[in-house]
Amino acid sequence: MGESVRREIRAAFTALSFLDTNKYPPSLLVLLVALGPALLFLWAVDTATPPWLRPALIVGEVHMFYYLLHIPLIHMLAIAVCYARYGQVHWMFESPGLGQFPITPPPEWGYSLPIVYLFWALVVLTLYPLCRWFARLKQRRSDAGLSYF
Repeated sequence: MGESVRREIRAAFTALSFLDTNKYPPSLLVLLVALGPALLFLWAVDTATPPWLRPALIVGEVHMFYYLLHIPLIHMLAIAVCYARYGQVHWMFESPGLGQFPITPPPEWGYSLPIVYLFWALVVLTLYPLCRWFARLKQRRSDAGLSYF
């Protein structure tokens, strides 16, 4: 193997070493890999928001409202799914010990990633009309308390 080939291999490994990062504790490389594409995306949509991203602006205007509503909605969905799947929901409200706190998962509890994404989309789509209503309410009224939501 010639010296030039070795240099090319070393250069390739040096370039690839930037992808070999540690998430915990977060290193500068992890932050660059995570934040770099996000900043590039924000730069790309900074001049004008594409039409398909405008609903996200509504949710962003009422972020605390969305945050406070999505947690109880997710818990209600989990209880409904548990009842539909097992006919009981006692797993959702009790735990025999601290090792299983806050809930004891029923047998074979858990879903694949596509199902989780489906429920995520369901939560976002369910809360969007409420967020749009609240954003319009915030525009109409100037109550000091509304500014926190």
